[in-house]
Amino acid sequence: WYHDNLTRHAAEALLLSNGQDGSYLLRKSNEREDLYSLSVRGKDSVKHFHVEYTGTSFKFGFNEFSNLKELVMHFANQPLIGSETGTLIVLKHPYPRQVEEPSIYESVRVHTAMQTGRTESDLVPTAPSLGTKEGYLIKQGKIVKNWKTRWFTLHRNELKYFKDQTATEPIRALDLTECSAVQFDYSQERVNCFCLVFPLRTYYLCAKTGIEADEWIKILRWKLTQIRKQLEERNAT
Repeated sequence: WYHDNLTRHAAEALLLSNGQDGSYLLRKSNEREDLYSLSVRGKDSVKHFHVEYTGTSFKFGFNEFSNLKELVMHFANQPLIGSETGTLIVLKHPYPRQVEEPSIYESVRVHTAMQTGRTESDLVPTAPSLGTKEGYLIKQGKIVKNWKTRWFTLHRNELKYFKDQTATEPIRALDLTECSAVQFDYSQERVNCFCLVFPLRTYYLCAKTGIEADEWIKILRWKLTQIRKQLEERNAT
């Protein structure tokens, strides 16, 4: 269940598509050489936890383990606590490393079909939307140009934002089929910003880190590419 250079996006796609509650894998962190990320699926989202390798042991929060087996055994009986929501997640199902990282997320669905013996078309209505992402971003207001933190969810071709993570009704749902571009933005007096260009408005968003902004841009651009491909296929027929 150690996946070496598996990216955060691919880990999320694999666990959401093929995993279940408690499925987990370990991968190298994008942030530092001595850090690993433990990616764990809980309900319909994937949480990522830092594991630091000191050279002789593995540190996870206030706990320290001489090897990874000790860490997994410990948390199999003692739940992990999500950093933002307080959701309890138990490590139950190691995700095998004999799975290649998909070059694009659609191949994860193909892998699911291979594992279950079902065809890819059978899985389309029931498989989780590949490339699903959620998290807090800071958004610029439309009229008053102030910045407010909002909870964003990306599912299929919709990017919704909520007042916070506990809100059930979105403030707005953006239809990505109407979006023409997603790109880094340097016009604001903030760092880690990017924008989504729509016919009637450009949305300016900022992430906490450059890595997080890059992740949002990559997955949103991938969505736009998929939308354009689908449109071209329809026009061709």
